[in-house]
Amino acid sequence: MAAYILTQAGAKCLMLEAGVWYDTARQSKMFEWTYQAPHRGAVPPNTTFDYFDAAVDGWQVPGEPYLNAPGTDWRWFRSRMLGGRTNHWGRISLRLGPYDFKPYSRDGKGFDWPITYEDLAPYYDKTEELIGVFGSDEHLVNDPDGKFLPPPKPRCYELLVQQACRKLGIPCIPSRLSILTRPLHGRPACHYCAQCGRACATSSNFSAPTVLLPPAMKTGNLEIRCNAMAREVPVGRDGLATGVAYIDKKTRKEVQVHGRIVVLAASACETARLLLNSHSPRHPNGLANSSGIVGRYLMDTVGADGTVGFFPVLMDLPPHNGDGTGGFHLYMPWWNYEKQFRHEMPFSRGYHIEMGGGRHMPGLGIFGDSQCYLGGGYGVELKRGCRKLYGAFIGFSSRGEMIPNDQSYCEVDRNVLDQWGIPVLKFHFKWTNEEIFQARHARETFREIIETAGGEVVKTAGADEDWGISKGGSIIHEVGTARMGADRSTSALNPYCQAWDCKNLFITDGAPFVSNAAKNPTLTILALAWRTSEYIRDQVNKRNI
Repeated sequence: MAAYILTQAGAKCLMLEAGVWYDTARQSKMFEWTYQAPHRGAVPPNTTFDYFDAAVDGWQVPGEPYLNAPGTDWRWFRSRMLGGRTNHWGRISLRLGPYDFKPYSRDGKGFDWPITYEDLAPYYDKTEELIGVFGSDEHLVNDPDGKFLPPPKPRCYELLVQQACRKLGIPCIPSRLSILTRPLHGRPACHYCAQCGRACATSSNFSAPTVLLPPAMKTGNLEIRCNAMAREVPVGRDGLATGVAYIDKKTRKEVQVHGRIVVLAASACETARLLLNSHSPRHPNGLANSSGIVGRYLMDTVGADGTVGFFPVLMDLPPHNGDGTGGFHLYMPWWNYEKQFRHEMPFSRGYHIEMGGGRHMPGLGIFGDSQCYLGGGYGVELKRGCRKLYGAFIGFSSRGEMIPNDQSYCEVDRNVLDQWGIPVLKFHFKWTNEEIFQARHARETFREIIETAGGEVVKTAGADEDWGISKGGSIIHEVGTARMGADRSTSALNPYCQAWDCKNLFITDGAPFVSNAAKNPTLTILALAWRTSEYIRDQVNKRNI
């Protein structure tokens, strides 16, 4: 997004990408059948999610380790490719609401942002109008409406869940996904292949290589260098950034590039690593770190995944049109803000509910929860049983807010180097009872929905597993390692994501986040990046930087 805005403003930009070039139109596997994949799409452990996933490397990057402190089981997903994780993400595009920017003022926990919803709302508007987000106006107090395309119609299983939610007083509304339901800016509408995670060859959903980079390239102001592993942001005698030092991964030689302004958007943890490794006499604790805040208050989304319900009413259905976008057409935003739904909770923040089911294209493990209902059989009998059960299962997951805590952070371990000679990150992470109680409530709510809809729970998690709360990092929403603030002694960045200690350094990824609401962070990252980039443009025009 920074490249998109700055090149259009006339700035000459060099983008350094640690991974390989990626051409969505040519390299997407969106039209391949599952049975064409090796091992039906299974992949080795610790890589990506499946064979078709539009991601390079994944949970482990060869030659680029990271460390976990004792007692920590953090997982770090890194996608080494142009556009990174925007190629395979779920396209869930939710605005933070007014309450999300001032959580400390509401319950005395965590921290307030130095900006308000009203500050960012115009940039949410512009971002949605650029990338295309479908949804509906619902007038919910902390889930702001937006500039929406029409939502797709709910599918059969989603209508069943929606009916149950109405009985329970839980809002179940159209999803808000960055997928086109109408043509936009020369991009065609979604054709409902439902393979968004494979990257869209027709550019019908949002990714950086399809929506942001082509217009930036057309300006003639953008150069992209792939296989450039950033190592350090050097500074001059005045303490200002002079450019970036990177390793050319093909030659394994260091290269230094120079610029008047440096923008970091390497993802929250990789950006923190860069800052901590950029230490100098002027910045002995790392660049932008006089407050000691860089790397601190690492957050991920709280996840409670894998509760599955079996619904007899969905058995033996005739073939019907269950097509749609990748992901869900309906979801359940956190309802405890609304007066008509409000109840006392044993935790302070909320979550939203996602679901998946229906008669989508069968893939690896499609009947994994069906064994107890198949009753044995082989050959024709087994196939008949599978067809009978096909589409009769619905899975539920929650995505909730984590309150930042002192025990969750990343630091550089200078005794361990990656293959490029760069010190690696070491993670410390802890869920508190706030998050564990939230996961418990989500599991209990899933059960209520399933049973109200006439189903039975066939898979879930209980107290002995901390209610199946996700491992830190596994939801891939890490944010908060270089937070913005109004006080330079307690933050790394000012309210425009400009480093207090280095006025020509800016950050436009998830690192500036002060909290991590129950909303997927990508839309907010894009809106903040737009706002920061306009600020850079204006400051240059005023000759302040």
